[in-house]
Amino acid sequence: MSSAEPRRIVLFRHAKADWPQVPDHERPLSDRGRKDAVVAGRKLADTGIHFDLALCSTATRTRETWKLAVQELPHRPKTVYEERLYEASPGELITVLNETPDDVHNVILIGHNPGLHGLAEILPGAAEGDAREHMSRRGFPAAAFTVLGFEGSWKSLEPGTATLIDYWAPSE
Repeated sequence: MSSAEPRRIVLFRHAKADWPQVPDHERPLSDRGRKDAVVAGRKLADTGIHFDLALCSTATRTRETWKLAVQELPHRPKTVYEERLYEASPGELITVLNETPDDVHNVILIGHNPGLHGLAEILPGAAEGDAREHMSRRGFPAAAFTVLGFEGSWKSLEPGTATLIDYWAPSE
């Protein structure tokens, strides 16, 4: 694959977590979160994107979200559980994405706010249709995702280089 072919990045926030008396990193999904993760998985399948790689935070709620969502996809991508995604800033998330090998075409990153929302705001220099308006209005709630496209090598990914293609969030 040449680095000029369009790539896709999906930024997927974990589904709604419960608040038991455990450290934040160990918080599990709530009942609603488990339902929303499955619905989000179906919506991800509807995008038609064939993911080559999933980068998932090591937090319990992100791992549970991905485990439920990936079952809805027609193809299971290689999954890497990455500690640096937990509590990561947009800049730290870009650093992780910049390390992606160029033979990887489409990536889904399962993580947390505020980093994911910040990244979804700064990566796109352009947007298709009303995706940016929908995201601005809804924010980046639990189980939401954005689809971004860009051309070039992963090392060239930086703010303003992507296009916001789609945005989805569960109904409230």
